[in-house]
Amino acid sequence: MKHHIRKIAGVGVIGLTAALALTACSSSSDDSSAPSSSAASTSASASTGELTKVKLQLQWVSQAQFAGYYAAVDQGFYKDEGLDVEIVEAGTDTVPIDVLAAGDVDYAISWVPKVLGSIEQGAKVTDVAQIFERSGTVQISFKDKNITKAADLAGKKVGSWGFGNQWELFAGMQKAGIDTTTGISLVQQAFDMNGFLAGDIDAAQAMTYNEYAQVLETKNPETGKLYQPSDLNVIDWNDEGTAMLQDAIWADSDKLASDPAYADTTVKFIKASIKGWAYARDDAQAAADIVTAAGSTLGTSHQLWMTNEVNKLIWPSTSGVGTINQDQWDQTVAIAKGTKDETGSTIITADPPATAFSNEYVAKALEELKAEGVDVMGASYTPIDVTLNEGGN
Repeated sequence: MKHHIRKIAGVGVIGLTAALALTACSSSSDDSSAPSSSAASTSASASTGELTKVKLQLQWVSQAQFAGYYAAVDQGFYKDEGLDVEIVEAGTDTVPIDVLAAGDVDYAISWVPKVLGSIEQGAKVTDVAQIFERSGTVQISFKDKNITKAADLAGKKVGSWGFGNQWELFAGMQKAGIDTTTGISLVQQAFDMNGFLAGDIDAAQAMTYNEYAQVLETKNPETGKLYQPSDLNVIDWNDEGTAMLQDAIWADSDKLASDPAYADTTVKFIKASIKGWAYARDDAQAAADIVTAAGSTLGTSHQLWMTNEVNKLIWPSTSGVGTINQDQWDQTVAIAKGTKDETGSTIITADPPATAFSNEYVAKALEELKAEGVDVMGASYTPIDVTLNEGGN
């Protein structure tokens, strides 16, 4: 089935029907491919006071993974910076960086390793704000499998989504000395937990904010009650040392270099987005409600769980939220160059260009936010306790 991009109009977010599962479809009732013109709009807004129109391409449908951007729209943070932001959802066949590189949007959200491959193929884009400092990808198993670390995956049925999501898993296994060509039984995992729950997969790939919760929202047939964290073991790639940078804000490299108006808009967009994420940190329930109102069909307890788990990937921040830390960037690049998946391929064959990331714009945004009294470090951040209901309702 063909999947299309759907759009959410930004300063007032309109409702829409979004997909819960990663295989769900979305339909298009309008044209989301019209070229963006932020630079011209910025110049016009400077002289007329009109808002600069900006398009943001998500890497999936409306859900709390993107709560900060929805909060920034809902709370007027973008408008305060003179921006009228339109959030564009993605379908299963949407490659956010391709949409950005084609000039159809102004900014895009995507994982760093996925974009590194696009850059090597010629995409001229720059990571201008690394929103997620930690990886949310884990490998989960039931306690009776006795899989507590990467080395324990040897000889097991290991689930992998593929499609660019496999690199931390393969890096972790190879770091642990496993020959991933013969030492495991690799299972092509669907974008759900059905195979895992059916016993077809010993250790399944999951995001802490989504698929892990899906298991905890399911009844254990042996007890008649929902599965509990105590029923599971979790391999965290942050702990294993093979985490890679995930959700970042990407901008057009050529426009950053040649268009002062676009560069100025980039600072404003980052600044307002960070305010949105600070809002989600300080009131996870309100942020979850905003995403639900924006059209996400995820259940209410699942949406709050996702907001809480995503907050853990951002806060507390090491250097100010959005800053690209050199050590984490270097680790991501090293894995992208040195890890082979089941096809024998690596993500990239050479170091990315210097334009692949820049802290110039986020540094300016953080300076302004600090001057306004916004907490951009979240040193005292404490996650909330979320009770999941069956089916995430």
